[in-house]
Amino acid sequence: MKLPVYLDNNATTPCDPRVVEAMLPYFTENFGNAASRSHAYGWTADEAVEYAREQVAELIGADPKEIIFTSGATEADNLAIKGVFEMYAGKGNHVITAATEHKAVLDTCRHIEKLGGEVTWLPVQPDGLIDLPTLESAIKPNTILIAIMYANNETGVVQPVKAISDIARKHGVLFFTDGVQAAGKIPLDVNRDGIDIMALTAHKMYGPKGVGALYVRRRNPRVKLTAQIDGGGHERGMRSGTLNVPSIVGFGKAAALAKTEMHDEGVRLTGLRNKLEQELLTVGEAYINGNIRHRLPHVTNISFKHVEGEGLLMGISKSIAISSGSACTSASLEPSYVLKALGLSDQEAYSSLRFSLGRFTTSEQVDFTIEQVKKSVHELRQLSPLWELHKSA
Repeated sequence: MKLPVYLDNNATTPCDPRVVEAMLPYFTENFGNAASRSHAYGWTADEAVEYAREQVAELIGADPKEIIFTSGATEADNLAIKGVFEMYAGKGNHVITAATEHKAVLDTCRHIEKLGGEVTWLPVQPDGLIDLPTLESAIKPNTILIAIMYANNETGVVQPVKAISDIARKHGVLFFTDGVQAAGKIPLDVNRDGIDIMALTAHKMYGPKGVGALYVRRRNPRVKLTAQIDGGGHERGMRSGTLNVPSIVGFGKAAALAKTEMHDEGVRLTGLRNKLEQELLTVGEAYINGNIRHRLPHVTNISFKHVEGEGLLMGISKSIAISSGSACTSASLEPSYVLKALGLSDQEAYSSLRFSLGRFTTSEQVDFTIEQVKKSVHELRQLSPLWELHKSA
């Protein structure tokens, strides 16, 4: 078994070899610019991009014309929020979001506050779900957008997206969701779910890094966005720039594979995740963070009380690749803001680990992880005065 065992698939996934195989010809033989409309190299590239657009659209039940390719989900989040803020400035300037959103959404909302926009930061309940009556009561006459993620990157908690979209529609407000962690893991359908705008990325579904997409609804309602990158009018005028053809081809292939294999993969990963949880909870004073009924099949976030989190990570980092929070905030020494929003103390948040399994995770790797984490927790508790105090209490 190759070490370290990789259980950080919410940060990124390895490229599926079938995705790499699909991409390779577009680096060398079919290297044309998809915007070159006067010769065969451009036509071939354009055909490949449009086929990938169909594949991504099919994954989420969209029309291919509603898919705008970007450099990743961070750009897609920015385009969605800033694009709505500018385009609908005549209607209002109020955006509603949640405290547990990805930094790409939170920081973009902070940016529009600096531009004079108004943002309501909804709290979440202790299980990570937003409270629907609280959401509805936050809507004002100048509200133009609700931005709530589909599934959380740290806890895997899946929000009641259809109920949120129903509230948005009732009040004539657009609904944007960051669907990065959910896409390819659980069935998404933009029409069933009532989603107006959704961000996606390839590297969370076994595709390449550096390519993402924004779904933008074309009818009922027709959504318009102000472009954030100008120069050439590519992607229906919403995102200029030469298209990254090889990566877009890879994104399409990854989406097609996810659609085909999602169900069986979900069943397998749920079984492995449940086994991992059940065994790790036997160490005592260990708790799952977030709602255990409404969550992704491959993620668990567990707090180990009376253990110093950094020590726990250090103790297993040579043999297991996992994280204590989001990859986008791992440079920070602050405890996870997502877990803090669930009501955890700093100490509890520091002693939490996120396990995110994936397509290439094996039962043998899960068994090894259980053994290593249990051993490390036991050793650290033997050194901890807090554990002694707890036992004697």
